[in-house]
Amino acid sequence: MHKTLSLIIETKKKRIEVLKKNREGFLSLIKKAPVPISFKKAIKREGKMSLIAEIKQASPSAGILRKDFNPIELAKQFERMKVNAISVITEEDFFLGKINYIEEIKKTINLPVLRKDFVLDEVQVLESRAVGADAILLIMGILDEKKLKYLYNLSRELGMDVLVEVHTEKELKKVLKFGVDIIGINNRNLHTFQINLERSKNLVPFIPEGVVRVSESGISSFKEVLLLKGLGIDAVLVGSTFMTAEDIEGKLRELNIDS
Repeated sequence: MHKTLSLIIETKKKRIEVLKKNREGFLSLIKKAPVPISFKKAIKREGKMSLIAEIKQASPSAGILRKDFNPIELAKQFERMKVNAISVITEEDFFLGKINYIEEIKKTINLPVLRKDFVLDEVQVLESRAVGADAILLIMGILDEKKLKYLYNLSRELGMDVLVEVHTEKELKKVLKFGVDIIGINNRNLHTFQINLERSKNLVPFIPEGVVRVSESGISSFKEVLLLKGLGIDAVLVGSTFMTAEDIEGKLRELNIDS
């Protein structure tokens, strides 16, 4: 495992130990939480490419992405721009995220919200539902098969959709055994942080019909969107391209994703 990824995981494990003390609180909040909006329905549109716009302040590879960072205003802007769903990075130490961003965003917009983090334990799944997340990210590369299956099933029982992220053919084969219905292909190598859209091109043919196919990371031009659509990708997740753009709406028009 790459040094930075190992560090992220180790730091996350320490935070999880603290989080476990709030387990009962999360369970009582879940009882009062509104029914999740279907993330899957929002991004699976016959013959059209969907857009998941991501809100993140920083990344380990690029540092601070946006100085005037206001997650609530960004979420409102994305809703005005008619994106199909929103992804919120909540990892605190390396991406400068906060879990309460989801709670605040859910109060102001009506789009499904995906919690994107390094989810390793059931308490994070409970926390996600407690703050109002409609969907959650699970990364095959940092979980064993037993844990992935358990966290996947728990998320689904709580009414959340699950975007299961893969990086290799081997990981894809593992997740297909569980009958998952949304697969994200991350074009970014988790170990080197390098981006290669060939990853989507190579893995898409192995994803069966009926499974929603999402391409994540490194999408910054209309040419790339067109390429991915031609491959049969249902949705693209775009983060850094928007976060570093001076004119976010102009950038969206440039990408020309089906509205």
